[in-house]
Amino acid sequence: MKKCKLVIIGNGMVGHHFIEQLMGHPAAETFDITLFSEETRLAYDRVHLSEYFAGKTAADLMMADYQQYLDWGIHIHKGEKVTYIDHAERKLTSETGKIFEYDKLLLATGSYPFVPPIPGADLPGNYVYRTIDDLGEIHAAARAGKSGVVIGGGLLGLEAANALRELGLETHVVEFAPGLMSVQLDEGGSKLLRDKIEALGVQVHTSKATQKITEGGKSAPARLRMQFADGDELWTDLIVFSAGIRPRDELAREAGLVVGERGGIVIDDQCFTSDPNILAIGECALYDNRIFGLVAPGYQMARTAVGVLLGEAAAFTGADMSTKLKLLGVEVGSIGDAHGRSEGAKAITYLDEQHGVYKRLITNDAGDKLLGAVLVGDTGEYDTLLQYHLNDMDLPAQPEALILPGVEGVELAGGALPDTATICSCHNVAKGDISAAISGGCCSLGEVKESTKASTGCGGCAALLKSVVDEELAALGMEVNNNLCAHFAFTRQEIFHQIKVEEIRTFEELLQKHGTRNAAGEAPKDGCETCKPLVASVLASLWNDHILEKPHVGLQDTNDTFMANMQKNGTYSVVPRIPGGEVTPDKLIVLGQVAKKYNLYTKITGGQRVDLFGARLEQLPEIWRELIDAGFETGHAYGKSLRTVKSCVGSTWCRFGVQDSVGMALLVENRYKGLRSPHKIKMAVSGCTRECAEAQSKDIGVIATEKGWNLYVCGNGGMRPRHADLFATDLDDVTLIRYIDRILMFYVRTADKLQRTSVWLENLDGGLEYLRSVVIDDRLGICDELEQRMSHVVGTYQCEWKTAIEDPEKLKRFRQFVNSDAADEKIRFVEERGQPRPEPMEA
Repeated sequence: MKKCKLVIIGNGMVGHHFIEQLMGHPAAETFDITLFSEETRLAYDRVHLSEYFAGKTAADLMMADYQQYLDWGIHIHKGEKVTYIDHAERKLTSETGKIFEYDKLLLATGSYPFVPPIPGADLPGNYVYRTIDDLGEIHAAARAGKSGVVIGGGLLGLEAANALRELGLETHVVEFAPGLMSVQLDEGGSKLLRDKIEALGVQVHTSKATQKITEGGKSAPARLRMQFADGDELWTDLIVFSAGIRPRDELAREAGLVVGERGGIVIDDQCFTSDPNILAIGECALYDNRIFGLVAPGYQMARTAVGVLLGEAAAFTGADMSTKLKLLGVEVGSIGDAHGRSEGAKAITYLDEQHGVYKRLITNDAGDKLLGAVLVGDTGEYDTLLQYHLNDMDLPAQPEALILPGVEGVELAGGALPDTATICSCHNVAKGDISAAISGGCCSLGEVKESTKASTGCGGCAALLKSVVDEELAALGMEVNNNLCAHFAFTRQEIFHQIKVEEIRTFEELLQKHGTRNAAGEAPKDGCETCKPLVASVLASLWNDHILEKPHVGLQDTNDTFMANMQKNGTYSVVPRIPGGEVTPDKLIVLGQVAKKYNLYTKITGGQRVDLFGARLEQLPEIWRELIDAGFETGHAYGKSLRTVKSCVGSTWCRFGVQDSVGMALLVENRYKGLRSPHKIKMAVSGCTRECAEAQSKDIGVIATEKGWNLYVCGNGGMRPRHADLFATDLDDVTLIRYIDRILMFYVRTADKLQRTSVWLENLDGGLEYLRSVVIDDRLGICDELEQRMSHVVGTYQCEWKTAIEDPEKLKRFRQFVNSDAADEKIRFVEERGQPRPEPMEA
C-alpha cells in the first residue's frame, strides 16, 4: 500500500505532541513522515524554560528522544530551514536547495518574540527570551553585568524577570500598560501581584513607553540607557524583550495561503488552511481571528489534526485560556472573563492585604453561573472554580463561600462533575475517559495515569484526578485505601506512630504486632521491597541505631547495605562529606592520593563534593579508613537522608555577601547529617540575594539578608522540579535553626513513603500557611517534642563508615567471596578524559 507522504515543519512542543499522538495510533504506519526542525535541537519544554537558570540543562528540558524518532521511522532534518512552499505542486524547498514532495503538509512553525520598533533595540546587550540559545546568551551577558531590564510585564515577561533575578542581577520590569499581566488579571489582582513582586526586590515600572535605547560611555553607570516618553530614564547592563509574540506565518504568506490581517495562518475547525492539503497548528495558526498563546490549545489542535488525517471525526472549536501558575514564587490564577466585561457581570471580591491574598469571582447577573475569576497569592480554589466555569454548573446559594477562608464544604468533589468535564486539559482527558479506564481494568491512580496520561503534563489536576479516581473505585465497590503494601494495612504515618508510641525496635516486632494476618491468623514472616526500606528509615529516624546492626541489615537496599552507591558496572562510588563545600588543601591532597592509590575516577558533584568511582567491594573499608584518618566521614550519599548543604563563599570573600554563608552551611550540615527521612534532602545557604548557591531549588534553602536570613522550604530539582516557598524572613541564627528543626522533624513524621518535601507540602492540607501555623505558631502544640526529637537525632549521630570498620562482624560483609579474602580481578580500567573508568564486569 502506498504511504501518505506527510511533511511536518516545526518541532516545538505542539509539533512534538502531534507526532506523539499520531505514532500512538495503529494507522501511523500508513504515513511516511519527514520532519524539519529549524533549531538544531529537537523539541524541548519551553513552559519550564526559566528553570535553565535554576540548574536544569538543555538535556533536562528535552521532550524528544532522537532515537525514538528514528525508531518511529521519521526522516529528521535538524537545523534545516524550509524556505519555500509550492502548494500547487505540493513541493517544498529547504535552505540547502533540496526539494521534497508531500501529500499532506503540517505547519507547526510557532511564533517569534515581538521586539517593538524602538531606536537602539538592535544594540549589543539587547536580547529576546525564546530559545535555549537565547538563554545561553543572557546567562553569559549576566556574568559581566549588575542590572537587567525586561520590557514586557506579561506572563513571559515575568518569567524572564525571574530568570534575571536568579542570575543575581538587580532586576527591573518595564510595562507599557498600567498593570502587570493585564490580559489575565484585573486591576486589583495586578496591583497585588506588583506589590508582591516588588517585595522580592524586583522594581516594576508601569505606564512606561520606551522611546530610545542608547549606549553608555566608559564613565556611564551601566552599558545601556533607556529613555521613556515621560522624560524618565533607566540605566541597565542588559535588556530582555518579552513584549508578546507574533505568529511565524511567512512561509504560508509567501505560498499564497490566507493569513489574518494582523498575522496568523487562517484555519478552520479541522485545522485546515485555505489549501485542503495543508494544516496548521499552534501559535502560527489563527482560529476565529484569534492566536492561542498557551500550550494546551496547541495540544488540542494537534490532536484534532491527527484525528482529521486518520479520517476520524475531530474538530477544534476554540480553547479555554484559563491559567494557573507561579511567578517569582507568587501564585496566580485567571479563569474565563477575568475582567468582568460580559453583559450583566457582577463581582464578588475578597482582599487580605495583611497576607497578600486577592480573590475575585465574576458571576452572571443572577449570581448562579461563574463567568470568570482572578486569584493572586493563593490559588487553592482554582481547580474547583475552573470546573464550575467550564461545565456551566450552578454555583452554591452563597458563591462567596468559594473564596472566603475558613468556610468548609465548598470544595467540588469529583462525583459532582459531569462525564464531559475536562479533568486534564494538557491531554484532554475528561471524567468519562477516567471512568472508562477504570471500567476497563485500571484499579489504581497510577494505572489510570498510565492509561489516560492524565496529570502527566503540568500536574495541576493531580488533586482533582485523585478525587475522581477514588470516587469511581468506590462506586464500583472497590476498596480505596492508602495501605503501605500487602504486609501492612497502614500508611507510613500510621506505622511511624506505632513504632514511636510502642517503642518498637525491630522489623520483626512490628510484623508480629501490626502485620496483616492471613486466614489462619498468622502474622507475615517477612516483608517486601516496599515496607522493609520504609520501616528501616522510620527506625533510623526514631532510634538512630547503626543500619548494619543485625536486626536492621536485612531491611536495607544495596546502597545502604554497603554504605556506598552501586554503579552500573558493579563497582561502588565513595562520597565523603565536605560540609558546606569547605575543604582544606591537606584534605584535597588526601582525596587525590586515595583516588590515585585505588585507581578511582573522580568527579565534582552538583552538591560541592568529590565522588570517587570504581571502588571494589572489598576496597570500601580500606578507602573509608584512609579518609576517616584524614578527618573525613560518610557523606550519606547512599541514604534517604541529608545529602549536602551547598554554599557560596559568603561575606568572608565575596564583595556582595552580607552574611557568613559558609559558617551557616557548616552549622546546618553538621547538625542534620545522618538524619534519616522519607526521601533524600538537599540544602543550600546563599550569602546574598544573588543566590549563587541556588537555595531556592532545595528542600531547605537559606538566603542572607541585611537583617538575618530568609528561609525557603520544599523546593527540589528532581523529576518534578519545584521552586521553594518563602517560609519566613530576616531570622536570627537561633530562630532559623529552631524552625528548620521543626520543619524537618514534622516532615519525617508525616510524609508518605518516598515522598519529597515538595510533594509533601503540596499534599499538606492547608499547604504553606498550615505549615507556618504548626512551626511558627505551634498550632498543634508539638514544637517542643519536635525539637527534642531532633536533639536526640543530633546527639546520637555516628559516622556509619567509622562504626563499620571498628566492628569485625560488620566488616565480613565487605568480602567478595564468602570463603576467601581474594579480590575479583576481572575488572579492567580504561582511560576516559584522562581518568580511569572501569569497564563492565564479565558475565
